[in-house]
Amino acid sequence: MSHSTPVTEGEQNSSGPPHHFGLVFAALMAAMLLASLDQTIVSTALPTIVGELHGVSHLAWVTTAYILAATIAMPVYGRLGDLIGRKSLFLGGIAVFLVGSVIAGAAQDMTWLIVGRAVQGLGGGGLMITSQAIIADLVPPRQRAKYMAPMGAVFGLSSVAGPLLGGWFTDGPGWRWAFWINLPVGVLALAIGTFALRLPRRAAEVVFDYLGFALMAAAVTCTVLLAEWGGTDYAWSDPVILAMAAGGLLAWVLFFYSQSRAPEPIIPLRLFHSRIFNIATLIGLLVIGIGMFAVIGYLPTYLQMVYGVSATESGLLLIPLVVGLMATAIPSGQLMSKSGRYKIFPIVGTILVGVAALLMSTLDTGTSLVVVGVYVFVLGAGLGLVMQPLVLAVQNDFPGSDVGTATSANNFFREIGATLGTAAVGSLFTHRLTDQLAARLGGTGAGPVGDTQSLTPALVHSLPEKVQNEVILAYQQALTPVFRYLVPVFVLGLVLALLLPEKKLSDGHGEGDADDSGISPVPAPGAEAAAPSGP
Repeated sequence: MSHSTPVTEGEQNSSGPPHHFGLVFAALMAAMLLASLDQTIVSTALPTIVGELHGVSHLAWVTTAYILAATIAMPVYGRLGDLIGRKSLFLGGIAVFLVGSVIAGAAQDMTWLIVGRAVQGLGGGGLMITSQAIIADLVPPRQRAKYMAPMGAVFGLSSVAGPLLGGWFTDGPGWRWAFWINLPVGVLALAIGTFALRLPRRAAEVVFDYLGFALMAAAVTCTVLLAEWGGTDYAWSDPVILAMAAGGLLAWVLFFYSQSRAPEPIIPLRLFHSRIFNIATLIGLLVIGIGMFAVIGYLPTYLQMVYGVSATESGLLLIPLVVGLMATAIPSGQLMSKSGRYKIFPIVGTILVGVAALLMSTLDTGTSLVVVGVYVFVLGAGLGLVMQPLVLAVQNDFPGSDVGTATSANNFFREIGATLGTAAVGSLFTHRLTDQLAARLGGTGAGPVGDTQSLTPALVHSLPEKVQNEVILAYQQALTPVFRYLVPVFVLGLVLALLLPEKKLSDGHGEGDADDSGISPVPAPGAEAAAPSGP
């Protein structure tokens, strides 16, 4: 096993951030914004992109390539950051992301565009992890809360701003600017990181877990493609999907077995000795992975079809989500810094998310857009109380030598949950929509509607009023009950939030003191075994 010895580069403040932290924090926020924005920025530009590059059959890969590469990269950046230090990985992640942006922006065919998106993902996944872990290097947990909250808000903002910017670039200077815009922001973040960022350096002889990486990549690929293709490109009973499911299950089993034997595993199994890590990760997977992405993924389509708003307007109608998220994330971060306590926030946040889902299940064709906005605001307020407290709780439960690994693993499983959750909701919505359209339009798809698989908002609102009303009702009846089906998921999330152990946030960069419940930190590599984190 390799051993790492911290060599501090510059003096670190044990009670708060260093004096130059404001500039560094701006660079970290910019990096997080770039990485999260590029998950969604191409969504509204895709019809134009695939038309210009003649690649309709490869449309899904423009998004899938980024998500797949980013998800695979997350644990690698997290583990390597703990072993060799994070500054070089952060700067390298920006550089890789910018190279991918250049390839995608200059692409003359779909192959190069997809390659560029994959390269972007390899850099972007690292930026999401290293940005959060660098905060942990520079700021003690108790003060960290007020800096992590804006990062969560940026993540929510990018989910809404991405489609809006993609549409604006497509309608204005051209879709390639969705990639070119990354260059000035990325170069600025790179320059600040190079000259202002001072982090502990770790002298380590790293034995990289190539077998674990290959198995993880295979497992993630099978899982993501199963979620993307199942029920859409292929029937769930298709041999391709069954083979993907079997291959993914086998790869996951072999991956976790390999992690128990690797000298330096990518996701050390000791992470799962921590009740805080296990419960916080499950809450994030359920509440954020499913709750946030299910709504953001399908509510815009509902708004366009039922209310007749444009694609840009449907994106603007999600702004209340960002407002709600920021309205709770930033004050809760301040309160966590003052009190050192975090447990109450995921509890209240999960309740609000569940209430929002229940409220959205009552939407009908006569509900005003103002009411929709209020419901979306409640959802954002709940997410703002859940997102960063969970990451902070996980970081606070581990020593500095494992903080990047724990952060990346937490994000990694949340991303897997988001992929599977969005696919499950999408499959359920599509199945219900097909049944509703068949029942309301006579089951033939003929007549003024034409092919029900090719309905667009413009086509729907050009139909005769009677037929139009039937299609609108089909969309309303297909989606709103799905929100009600999600409520039990959030109830489970609430139970987990109530069970989440609370360790008071530490004032120093060390492992922290056990709280009055006797919760102990998980040992670093090579340290003597400690009691599992739990009562």
